[in-house]
Amino acid sequence: MKLDSENFPLRPAWTEIDLGKLRRNLQLIRRDLPPAVKLLAVVKDEAYGHGALDVARVAVEEGAWGFGLSTLEEAVHLREGGITAPLLLLGERQEAELEWCVTHDLTVCVNEPHTVRKLAKKAAEFGKQVPVHVKIHTGMSRYGVRWDEALPLIEKVVAEKSLSLEGVMTHFSQSDETDKSFAKLQLARFNDVLHALEQRKIYVKLRHTCNSGGYLDLPHAHLDMVRPGILLYGVFPSQVCRQLPGIEPVMSVKAKIAAIQKLKPGEVVGYGMRYTAKTERRIAILPIGYGDGFPRVRNEGCALIHGQRAPLIGGIAMDALMVDITDIPQAQMWEEAVLMGKQGHDEITVRDIAKLKNSVTYDVLTNWRLRLRRKSVNSHTESVKPHLGTAATK
Repeated sequence: MKLDSENFPLRPAWTEIDLGKLRRNLQLIRRDLPPAVKLLAVVKDEAYGHGALDVARVAVEEGAWGFGLSTLEEAVHLREGGITAPLLLLGERQEAELEWCVTHDLTVCVNEPHTVRKLAKKAAEFGKQVPVHVKIHTGMSRYGVRWDEALPLIEKVVAEKSLSLEGVMTHFSQSDETDKSFAKLQLARFNDVLHALEQRKIYVKLRHTCNSGGYLDLPHAHLDMVRPGILLYGVFPSQVCRQLPGIEPVMSVKAKIAAIQKLKPGEVVGYGMRYTAKTERRIAILPIGYGDGFPRVRNEGCALIHGQRAPLIGGIAMDALMVDITDIPQAQMWEEAVLMGKQGHDEITVRDIAKLKNSVTYDVLTNWRLRLRRKSVNSHTESVKPHLGTAATK
């Protein structure tokens, strides 16, 4: 029997991806934007752990113009999965990757002259004109050509007949904080480049700067296209940025109770004996641990069982963790527990897990291991009904 067989018994721990919530998030974001502004959905790193192909299929149906990715493998995976929309490869490309970019009709981000020359040559060999986006470094000091050195590189792209200057872009390093001064400086630098292009009558179809934070808090920087990432998946980039009503988390992490133990006073739990029962306790073992991406904590955190919080006790093991269900007497074997997400009227958020991990929400979403199978649900849901006056409120 094959592992991908419908009859293969799946492990009783999984990430659950609610495609209905993803669809509604996309609709709310699309509705919040002026109609002329395109949406590039960022689906790098398996769509922040949500499954890039499933996410891309829903996003195409909801009007996404294209997708932002980080690696060649990610882009080829979407092409082989039937996604024909534009795929923008962010970052820098090795020379060996360029032929693959050309043959798979990928849009390439270029940052320096060598890549421009080699990509143009490879595109000419295949008789194609490859769309490129020039990345402008306006202060983040990561990828891109400096804003005060960008014009010569852009002119090199324009001079190559086998390349098409489709876009110019930059990336905000701090768009989701209350202080927007550096983001405004970056935008001013980017606008200086755009002004220089206008003076030389160089036309650019797509000018884009905004990640999720920029989309939410810098509407004057939306330009021709926005590039939301984490917001698509129902997580706001910070707690101080604008809140878009109706946005909901798409991912939950769940497991089933695999064992129940009864402790007598003085008995210990787990590696290192980090928990000692003071009274009689009833504990549930969940078959999920730090080998799946759960934070390796001791006596911190909780799971939701029957809508109640069951405190985590002892140390997290690679494949198991223990929770105290003494106050949830109805809990039984193989019932569902929620480690991240909603159950009943309570919720354990991705920010709660990030605090346990002493990290950020992005890290939590992308670091659930693949042995924790992804289960997609609610692929068909009702649409968000449009309303009037959205653009005027921004």
